[in-house]
Amino acid sequence: MTVIRVLPPELINQIAAGEVIERPSSVVKELVENSLDAGASRIEVDIEAGGARLIRVRDDGGGIHVDELPLAVASHATSKIGSFDDLEHVASMGFRGEALASVSSVSRFALTSRVRGQDSAFRIEVDSGRLQAARPAQHPQGTSVEVRDLFYNVPARRKFLRAERTEFAHIDDLLKSLALARGSVEFRLSHNGKPVRVWKAARDEQAALQRVAEVLGEDFPAQSLRIDHAMAGLHLSGWVGLPTASRAQADAQYFYVNGRLVRDRIVAHAVRQAYADVLFHGRHAAFVLYLELDPAGVDVNVHPAKHEVRFREQRLVHDFLFRTLHEALAQTRAGLNTLPTTEPVPGLHEPYAAPASVPSGASAWPGQFSQSRLSLGVRDAPLAGYAALLGESPGPSAAQLPMPAAEAGETPPLGFAIAQLKNIFVLAENAHGLVLVDMHAAHERITYEKLKSGRAGSNLRSQMLLVPLGIAVSAKEAAAAEEHAEALAGWGLELSRSGPATIVVRRIPALLEGADVGQLSRDVLSELAQHGSSRRLQELENELLSTMACHGSVRAGRRLTIPEMNALLREMEATERSGQCNHGRPTWVQLSVTELDKLFMRGR
Repeated sequence: MTVIRVLPPELINQIAAGEVIERPSSVVKELVENSLDAGASRIEVDIEAGGARLIRVRDDGGGIHVDELPLAVASHATSKIGSFDDLEHVASMGFRGEALASVSSVSRFALTSRVRGQDSAFRIEVDSGRLQAARPAQHPQGTSVEVRDLFYNVPARRKFLRAERTEFAHIDDLLKSLALARGSVEFRLSHNGKPVRVWKAARDEQAALQRVAEVLGEDFPAQSLRIDHAMAGLHLSGWVGLPTASRAQADAQYFYVNGRLVRDRIVAHAVRQAYADVLFHGRHAAFVLYLELDPAGVDVNVHPAKHEVRFREQRLVHDFLFRTLHEALAQTRAGLNTLPTTEPVPGLHEPYAAPASVPSGASAWPGQFSQSRLSLGVRDAPLAGYAALLGESPGPSAAQLPMPAAEAGETPPLGFAIAQLKNIFVLAENAHGLVLVDMHAAHERITYEKLKSGRAGSNLRSQMLLVPLGIAVSAKEAAAAEEHAEALAGWGLELSRSGPATIVVRRIPALLEGADVGQLSRDVLSELAQHGSSRRLQELENELLSTMACHGSVRAGRRLTIPEMNALLREMEATERSGQCNHGRPTWVQLSVTELDKLFMRGR
């Protein structure tokens, strides 16, 4: 039998390197985060051969004293924490004291540093874990770290490195995320001696938004919403992309917790739910969001690479993120983002106010169809049926409602209708140029939001099952049913725990009669067990209301009058989320006069 023995420090560091150093970009991450912790205002990253030959990171931070240089590359030596209480309140990017020791064990490593106020700098070198004595060197205030021939002494790891272009792309993406995290720091990136990126320090919000545009694209600022909301010790700020600016991949999602880029299932779930009602199937939102909270409320000591965190109040964080983003996206009324500006515009996010001649709460648009159902092909029965379902009476007919009109000398955001194209699109002229509206998609959203509002304001009806249904679930889901029984009953779903891993369903929402009760209950409990909250019942009801709205909306191929078109435009301006239909497709587009001039080469 082999004997138990203590591993040599070099081997310990190489094992740690396997957890922390996955590829060259992992080295860059650790070194740049150390520079940020040192208070650097300027960081330069020089790369050769995708990082396999050289990684050099220079900063103008506080520097490291010559007596502490050997400790900088020692295992579990750090200036960032000194007690368990410090670990519970980590505010720095690094804290484990493993990075430099791990990197130096798998490369030819050199560190040169000059402390603020000192006349000279000092340099140490490490080769395969063997530390050489510090010697004087020339260097401005700050620190430079050189990592040459990464994994040269670990051939198995080196052969798994990808092509130079691929490895550099990972480094480039990493620097983008770090540049977004610290807008006040200047970043420079070069590859094989050629400058690639320069991000100047941002001194105000406009400059910070310009940096965001450099990373996410020049169109992002005009297609995003500014977020700034605080509650219960949580502060969320940043920018979220409009639903119409969604992407095919989740490659433009940056979420920071106390300045640290993280991937977290709680965050991902909250964002996905916030966009659920406006995002086209298979599309992904773009966002740059910063969550600030007490460091004691988040555990960053979860993963060696520090990509993951664990919130101590997961449900509070989830609900705060969801409600903040959900309410912000609800204000994406059609016409509100027509101004080509990134500065807040007073009144821009206020719905267009209809004249006092329209009765409060009256709907001019659905009522318009009652008088013209022969030409529009829309019957009164479906809408009346939906109103009865919600406990409401059908709205007044068009003859009873005066037509909304703009105030004298004022052009509403979507302008005024001028024509209908192919009985599908409404053409309107506003202050910026031409507006095109998909009339079915727009009216579908309007009807859907009205049904949801009516549903929220009505008394919830539930249906008792003739025979209670027993369902086998996991023990965790059964516990969730017991814990959240009162909240579920508020939604009309009555569940009770009947055993360690079984529940009994006795009542369901009347609106979901005919649904698969077993699957519905499992879906709800799965979300409750995993996230502490569930919107599955509401989502199912919304799906049903969306179907109702689709069938109750004006169809393509129907001729509308100019007054009816204008009524549609005014309703769009006053309806939440009217920039997209129920399925996430855009309901309108804006063509500015400048864009129209380009089409005809005017001014050339």
